[in-house]
Amino acid sequence: MRTAVVTGAGSGLGRVVARALLADGWAVALAGRRPEALTETATGEHVLAVPTDVGDEAAVAALFAAVRERWGRLDLLVNNAGGFGPSGTPDEIDVSAWRATVDTNLTGAFLCAREAFALMRTHGGGRIINNGSVSAHAPRPGSIAYTATKHAITGLTKSLSLDGRAFGIACGQIDIGNAATDMTAGIATGARQADGSVRPEPTFDAAHVADAVRYMADLPLDANVQFLTITATAMPFIGRG
Repeated sequence: MRTAVVTGAGSGLGRVVARALLADGWAVALAGRRPEALTETATGEHVLAVPTDVGDEAAVAALFAAVRERWGRLDLLVNNAGGFGPSGTPDEIDVSAWRATVDTNLTGAFLCAREAFALMRTHGGGRIINNGSVSAHAPRPGSIAYTATKHAITGLTKSLSLDGRAFGIACGQIDIGNAATDMTAGIATGARQADGSVRPEPTFDAAHVADAVRYMADLPLDANVQFLTITATAMPFIGRG
């Protein structure tokens, strides 16, 4: 049985992706800060809910130790946990809020990748899929903390891909724009544009993100989707200004 860890699995894209993998017969460890939310995500027999703050090194180590004890191997990590962080011009951003965003979005992804890498190399390989964002390509106004971490995820993805070659570990990145979740609900009613205006933007069903992750995850380890961008067709990304 193939095994996976999905972070941020208590809501939004993490929940949708985790349930899709479970439906496909994967054994899935659900990681997230809220135990009750993980319980709501969990379906089926081959599921393990592990409350985890991905920015906490000890908590992440405990997550992967639980996976090792339960299944003895790891085939897939979906590095999904993250948040938008503070909004405003750089001079308005509280430094502690900046650091908290980096801890979750970037350091958390690194800590999980670090543990996954160590486990995967013991049994001949595996795959890591990092959740980037269209903000890994182009920022929204007032999003400096979020955008900086998402640009950094691209560097993390490339380095993991290179360092994983010798161990059969593939790493790819999915960059998502305007999938409909609770986290992005405000976009449909009004999002700030580069010209300072606020306009509603189209969204798309988050199930299509899960389909994309499933495609990436189902590839043999000698093939890899390095970067995949999936957006609402009419969102202001290409030419967003």
